[in-house]
Amino acid sequence: MLIASILGQWRQLPRRAPLLRLALTAMLLLPQACAQAPTDPEERADFVRRNDPLEPMNRKIFAFNTFVDDHLMEPVARAYHDTLPNGVQKGVHNVLTNLNEPYVGGNEILQGKAHAAADDLGRFLINSTFGVLGIWDVAAGNGGPKGNDTDIGLTLGTWGIGEGPFLMLPFFGPSNPRDGIGLLANFWADPVDAVINIPPGTNWAVDTRFGFNLVDTRVQLLEPVADLKRTALDYYASVRSLYRQRRRSALGISQPSAGTSQSEGPGDLP
Repeated sequence: MLIASILGQWRQLPRRAPLLRLALTAMLLLPQACAQAPTDPEERADFVRRNDPLEPMNRKIFAFNTFVDDHLMEPVARAYHDTLPNGVQKGVHNVLTNLNEPYVGGNEILQGKAHAAADDLGRFLINSTFGVLGIWDVAAGNGGPKGNDTDIGLTLGTWGIGEGPFLMLPFFGPSNPRDGIGLLANFWADPVDAVINIPPGTNWAVDTRFGFNLVDTRVQLLEPVADLKRTALDYYASVRSLYRQRRRSALGISQPSAGTSQSEGPGDLP
């Protein structure tokens, strides 16, 4: 039913999402691509611990993503970072964060976090008015709450849906089946995009926001990614581990001790 639902919406994907089509194609091919678990007990235990049955395919996609990042996204992000004044970059980041507040607040309502939702929706109202569309974070600057970050994948996790095996999506990076479904749903669930799309001929505004979000996110990751590339013995494995840790931490799931048999296994999945 889930795959049928996805395919039913396939032709209605937004114009700005051709890359999402490719990423979802990879997700739909999961059953055909899954590797067989080894028969050797030790190898099988390691296979289960990693919970990455698609690792050969995932590593190839990761190599492709890394090539695209090295030759496109990182140069664009560094040019943006080095060219624009810090104040302008901060203002753009604040506006993008502000536009995301209704989406975050909506997910927090679905997660049963009424207080957090009130904080984020209140921030949106204050910063959209007194902060001039969010250029200035007036709410936090005057002692109010800082913004939160959540998404539909985490909402599904809060409802008890497990993450499943690790999945590397083309262009979109580390994920899993649950977060991949959330990624698809994001294109219909953002209330700001829905409002922007009401007048005819406004797709350019949604596309522009999407593009600025990509660049701004990559700018925020310039130094962390550079540090990880310098220090990681296995860049792919480090990205896989950090992604899982971040997502589980956001769901309040305790992290097993490093080196234990459950460090990347399915035993502690929501």
